[in-house]
Amino acid sequence: MSATNKTRAILLASRPQGDASLSNFTFTEEQIPALKQGEIQLKALYVSVDPYLRGRMNEGKSYIEPFELQKPVASGMLTVVVDSKNAKFKNGDVVFAILPWKEIQNIDGEDINLVSLPVSADAKDLSIYLGVLGLTGLTAYFGFLKLAKPKSGETVVVSGAAGAVGSVVGQLAKMMGCKVVGIVGSDQKVELVKSHFGFDAAFNYKTTKDFSAAIKKHCPQGVDIYFDNVGGDISDAVLDNINKFARIIICGAISIYNATTLPLSAQRIPRILLVNSATMQGFLAWDFNQDFPIAVQEMSQWLKEGKLKYKETIVNGFENIPQAFLNLFKGTNEGKMIVKL
Repeated sequence: MSATNKTRAILLASRPQGDASLSNFTFTEEQIPALKQGEIQLKALYVSVDPYLRGRMNEGKSYIEPFELQKPVASGMLTVVVDSKNAKFKNGDVVFAILPWKEIQNIDGEDINLVSLPVSADAKDLSIYLGVLGLTGLTAYFGFLKLAKPKSGETVVVSGAAGAVGSVVGQLAKMMGCKVVGIVGSDQKVELVKSHFGFDAAFNYKTTKDFSAAIKKHCPQGVDIYFDNVGGDISDAVLDNINKFARIIICGAISIYNATTLPLSAQRIPRILLVNSATMQGFLAWDFNQDFPIAVQEMSQWLKEGKLKYKETIVNGFENIPQAFLNLFKGTNEGKMIVKL
């Protein structure tokens, strides 16, 4: 491709105050520079949008640097190599990486974050490498199997149960012989997690007046493992019902990502953990990156055997990436939210 070619990019125009909106993003067009020795040129095929991106739109210290204003937002992408000046890559290779929201871009082929996938760009189920076999699936795998360390017969509660991570956690829990209760945001999702993903029970938090009572009803023997994807009042209610030696795995807190002030409930947590000799641990999938190949191989086998199912909500068009991201906070997605270019 020549240096006269252009690509579209999506920039963070302003930092959200409370709920993010389309006004926080802006589209721009930029030149694609000539490819240098050692670089590869990547064309985006699928873009992952995830709740954690909201946190990166804020200023302040976190586990990852915040996005810069007037610079592209970045997330997981599946791309195809359209030009290469690096011996490790050839045209047609499918590559996963965390990349800026651009249609086409040049990347150093030695970047350690590039993952070459053994699939073709026209594979029918390519998008699963952003979902059940991507970072979301790996997040469920390591957070639940390696940190929660489930035992057969235990009771597991999963919030955000119809989402990309929660739906996989629930299925892993059933595979381990656990009772699984899901917390979701619609009656349709209640049926989805029970009929499609095999949860034992679920309830719609939007139509539930007393969260703690609902947990007690569905978990009469108490909660041994809580996989937390939402935080806030729902998580407080689960903590009121935990058993001795319970494990609370903190994966996300979508309920407070747009909050301008944090809830005071955190003041109760130390006592709850102390009284129940319970543990609470946050984590990132990247903490286990050396074991990614083993996890993907095992998850792939479960998919082939029909033990693991998935759902995707796919939105079409580069221009719809910001709206797809915003829709995550409206709960419109079932499973992984992905944008196809």
